Amino acid sequence: MQDVTLDLLSQNLSINIVNLRKKRKMTQSALAKISGIPRSTLASMECGMGNPSLQNLAKVCEALHVSFEELLATPRSSVKLIRKEDIPTNRRAKGNVLVYKLLPDAIPGMAIDRIELEAGARMGGIPHSTGTKEYLHCVEGHITVAVNGVTFELRTGDVLAFPGESAHSYLNHGSKKAVGISVVTLSTL
Repeated sequence: MQDVTLDLLSQNLSINIVNLRKKRKMTQSALAKISGIPRSTLASMECGMGNPSLQNLAKVCEALHVSFEELLATPRSSVKLIRKEDIPTNRRAKGNVLVYKLLPDAIPGMAIDRIELEAGARMGGIPHSTGTKEYLHCVEGHITVAVNGVTFELRTGDVLAFPGESAHSYLNHGSKKAVGISVVTLSTL
């Protein structure tokens, strides 16, 4: 059993080093130089050969700006399909609003939600981190958004952009369900 675990870790290490190095547009020689380890040692790691020392692993982690855990973890697939029934949801506003958390990966400063407001439903928004911006796209129906006491009427297809840290709320005045997509991201503007 121990050999299987070591083989799996060696395989994970190999795939992760190659993927991270290529993602950073680095050659094997460049990573070896930055890490301060011989290129042949790095080549062995990338081939899943040998048993690298903790010191060499630490040097590669530092050069790639990743943790030991990330370097040894099961490699992430670049493609992920999340079925509708597996998307995390929250019921809010006394059950009249359904929020789908559409971003499967934890990305600091970013959120993507699908918001479904039943007829007459109102939901207070939770102010986001300072420096974020929210973009609300009205996909279906009409959504009234209040931002710092000023109201904006969104019709199907409209987008409202506002500072994410602002006090805000969402309201569906209509007689049918309204749907919006909220994207929150760190703003560089």
